[in-house]
Amino acid sequence: MTSTHNVPADPAWRSRVSATIVGLALLWPAMVFSEFKPWLLFDMQSLAAAGRFLAGFLHPAHSLEFLQLVLRETWQTVAIATAGLSLALLGAIPATLIVTERLSISRLGTGRMRLPAQLVRQCVRWLLVLLRSVPELVWALLFVRVVGLGPTAGVLAIALTYCGMLGKVYAEILESSDAHATDTLLANGSARLPALLYGALPESAAELVSYTVYRWECAIRGSAVMGFVGAGGLGQRMDESTRNMVGGEVSTMLIMFVLLVALADVVSKMLRRRLG
Repeated sequence: MTSTHNVPADPAWRSRVSATIVGLALLWPAMVFSEFKPWLLFDMQSLAAAGRFLAGFLHPAHSLEFLQLVLRETWQTVAIATAGLSLALLGAIPATLIVTERLSISRLGTGRMRLPAQLVRQCVRWLLVLLRSVPELVWALLFVRVVGLGPTAGVLAIALTYCGMLGKVYAEILESSDAHATDTLLANGSARLPALLYGALPESAAELVSYTVYRWECAIRGSAVMGFVGAGGLGQRMDESTRNMVGGEVSTMLIMFVLLVALADVVSKMLRRRLG
């Protein structure tokens, strides 16, 4: 029978203990400066408020008047997302034609781009970086100050941020597609637009549509978040219900958001199937 006293100690116990102590030493100042106070969750007043909210949350509001309001605000949310994405496409498609090196006529023959083309392409790339670097929520806060409360701020915020995202990803998708058809068209004197329509798009259409529908789904979620800063839509109504601690109304609106995302997923599958 083997004695337990002969079991060797963990050779790495000192490093494990030291790493734990260092981690706690770094975590404590972060918790202090972030004013993290988890004990507030167990305050009797906080527990009572949370209990009332959860009790209502488990019973979604379903009055006819409220459901009509939710449907109207849901339609406005979808309209904000769709209009914003449409404006984003108006900027993203020309930007894609500019930044996609495969569609550069100046590269044909020499294999190099001329200096003016390089400068224009780099400026557009930096513009796309700027647009997608600023979250749509920040743009929404800015436009709420400029144009006031309402859906206009949300539409403009989505248009700017998603223009940068779509332009970058579209260019990457086209760059990674089969180049034979596009190069052949450009080499035979075709303009960029026909080369895109008849060369690159047939190869990448399914992926481009799938990503566009995904971004539409993200725009719906984004418009809901921007509603909390006054950009209209269902998010603004959810903010009001949350402030008033009306859990049933919040529950109904969350269910509507889930249905919207599921609808976007169904639309994406249908389009991919038709293009596949």
